[in-house]
Amino acid sequence: MEKKNNIKRIALIGPESTAKSTLSEALAKYFNTTWVPEYARPYLSTINRKYTLDDIIAIAKHQLEEENNLLANSSKFIFADTELIISKVWCLDVFNTCPDWIEENIITFKYDFYLLTSPDLPWQEDPLRENPHRRTFFFNWYEDELRKINADYFIIKGSGDERLKNCIRVINLKFK
Repeated sequence: MEKKNNIKRIALIGPESTAKSTLSEALAKYFNTTWVPEYARPYLSTINRKYTLDDIIAIAKHQLEEENNLLANSSKFIFADTELIISKVWCLDVFNTCPDWIEENIITFKYDFYLLTSPDLPWQEDPLRENPHRRTFFFNWYEDELRKINADYFIIKGSGDERLKNCIRVINLKFK
C-alpha cells in the first residue's frame, strides 16, 4: 500500500451493525475527503454460495487495493470502512486459521488512528450479517487485537448524530 505522508489513515473497526459504513461516509463528507466502502458486501451479494477462506482473502486484498487507489483523491484523511484486523478475526472465527500475509500487513499498513465502534446500537437485520448475539464478543476481540499492535484507538459510543459528533470531536482533538 502506498502512503501519502500528509494523509492520515483512519479505520473504523467494530462488530456488525455498529454504524461503521454510515460513519465512514459521513466522516468523509464532513472532512471533505474520501472513504473506502466495505468490499465484502458487494462481493458476498454476488457469489450465490457460502463464502470460503479464499473469498475472505480476495475481499481483504481488494479492500487494500481500493484504499490505495482512493488515497490519491484524499485530503488530510482517508476513512476505511473496514481493515485487516476484521479480516483476521473473520478468518480465525470461521475457519480457525489466518493467512500470514494478513497478520504481516496489519502491522505493515497500520492505520494512524482507529475508531472502535461499540455495540451499543440496536441490531439491524441484514441478510449478510451473521452474529446478532456475539457483538460484545467481537468488540472485545477487536479491542484485544488493537492492543496487541499498540494501536492508537478510541471507542465510539452513542446513537444517531451523537455517534458522528463523537467521531468528529475525537478526530479534531487527535489531529489538531
